[in-house]
Amino acid sequence: MQEIINVKPQIVQKEVIPQLKFQRGVKIKQQDGLMESLMEATKLGNLHHGKVAIIFEDDEGIKQVETTIWATGLKYICLKGGMWLPIGSIHRIVFI
Repeated sequence: MQEIINVKPQIVQKEVIPQLKFQRGVKIKQQDGLMESLMEATKLGNLHHGKVAIIFEDDEGIKQVETTIWATGLKYICLKGGMWLPIGSIHRIVFI
């Protein structure tokens, strides 16, 4: 499993996520209880329109987006504006 590097993530806007590349099969280090955090963040987004910081990794490195999570599935989350992000690429969720 690839470890999280202590590197400041590149901040990206949610609108660029569809252009990012995610290599399949690469294992990354994810926070314990990630699915529970995603479900909690989804409730926060739907009930209060609250944002979270999502630290994830694409083929180019570690990135961060601050947005609202609208839905959590088994393999993807749906962000505000209909952007989809693979759960397998997420390192952690930070409630802001």
